[in-house]
Amino acid sequence: MSRGHSSRGSLTRNIVGSTTAVAALAVLLTGLVTWQTAAHGAEQREREQLTRQATVLSRVPDLSPLLFNGAQALGGPNGEEFAVLTPDGRVAGAATPALDLASRAELLAGRPVSTMGVLAGQEVLLVGRPGPRGGAVVLTEPYSVVERNTGRIRRSTVLPLVAGLLGAALAGALLARRTARPLVAAARAAHRLADGERGVGAIVDGPREAAEIIRALNVLDASLARSENRQRDFLLSVSHELRTPLTALQGYAEALADGLIEPERLPEVGRILAGETLRLDRFLGDLLDLARLEAEDFRLDTGRTDLSALVAEAAAFWAGPGEGQGVRPRVERAAGPEPAGPEPSGPEPAGPESTGPEPAGPGSAGPPVLVDTDAFRVRQLIDGLVRNALRVTPAGGDLVLAVRPAAGGGAHLQVRDSGPGLTDDDVRVAFDGGALYERYRATRPVGSGLGLAIAHRLSGLLGGTIRVEGHGPEGGAVFTVTLPPTAG
Repeated sequence: MSRGHSSRGSLTRNIVGSTTAVAALAVLLTGLVTWQTAAHGAEQREREQLTRQATVLSRVPDLSPLLFNGAQALGGPNGEEFAVLTPDGRVAGAATPALDLASRAELLAGRPVSTMGVLAGQEVLLVGRPGPRGGAVVLTEPYSVVERNTGRIRRSTVLPLVAGLLGAALAGALLARRTARPLVAAARAAHRLADGERGVGAIVDGPREAAEIIRALNVLDASLARSENRQRDFLLSVSHELRTPLTALQGYAEALADGLIEPERLPEVGRILAGETLRLDRFLGDLLDLARLEAEDFRLDTGRTDLSALVAEAAAFWAGPGEGQGVRPRVERAAGPEPAGPEPSGPEPAGPESTGPEPAGPGSAGPPVLVDTDAFRVRQLIDGLVRNALRVTPAGGDLVLAVRPAAGGGAHLQVRDSGPGLTDDDVRVAFDGGALYERYRATRPVGSGLGLAIAHRLSGLLGGTIRVEGHGPEGGAVFTVTLPPTAG
């Protein structure tokens, strides 16, 4: 199956193309600016040179046509021409035709001139400098000199601009290679993960952002491996849990069909079959509950709920099953909200704010603890925790249901028992489906292994949290559910 390569091209080509395009734009703009400024710069340099020459000549004590003989050497290869404006307004020299009346007036007034003129039918640069005793010196130079220098400047910039463009393309290629290499490696690792491979262990390399992607993939790899191992163990435990009652049902059914069961043992066999069927039904019910809680369309029916009354009802209900084991659930209630901070797991101290544990029964609900939540789901949550606690609580032991308001709104529900408790390692995996079941099915009474996973998921759907302590005041485990003022 194709991985769906994009028609947009590879990252390397995109980076090289982008850097080359940016460099080409920079070269184009630089070329345009250079093209426009080259003529101005060349003209400015020529005018400055003429100005220096004119300034030197203007300092001669006597500006007269006799100066021509010494100044003709200034002509040189650029075709400069020279003229002298005497203090009485007479002009002599080859540059005379280029000097117009306006420029002549400016010079006679003692002001320098730098302008354009026409000499022998071609444009020239004209610079004039007045002398210290009157009169002025005028120099001209053909404008073709400026144009020649401008062309030379423009040609000299082409090679650096092309070299810059090629250098930018090369830099883009190197950058693309460095940037794309770790991303390509990350993509390969992601494809391997998608194909079911685990333990990929991609090498962290490249820029910080690419390295973060690779680290995230490595974390995902480890998480997927742990999750799949848990799922595999869970499926194995599910298979074992289903096979045990099915084996018993099949064995007794075959014995009944073959007439191997004595008539006097039929009631006993019926009870065994009913018990195994009930066990199987409860296990399948837990599986269905967990599947429903994982569904995206799970819906809550929220309403104003008195948790004190709900806890009292649950305690009264479980009084019957508990009595058969020599355990009677008790309710512990507090009148005021607990202070902000870690939730205490033990009973509230006696005083005006609280009452101690009391046996379940009529009238034991206490002051109302009101929240907006789904009462049916909260009761399901409480029943699941009580069922687990009752299973491990010895005869004559304690099983406490507590409810108290939380600071800032909401409430805390707590189920404590006097069973064997949990180790620190048990606490870490308590809400993983089947984890505690696998550890203790040979040493403790266990259920389906899904009850705590259901409680954890249900607490989250109600907008709350659930936490567990290995040992509480009664010696056994403590499960604390925190519900917000409004379920979400």
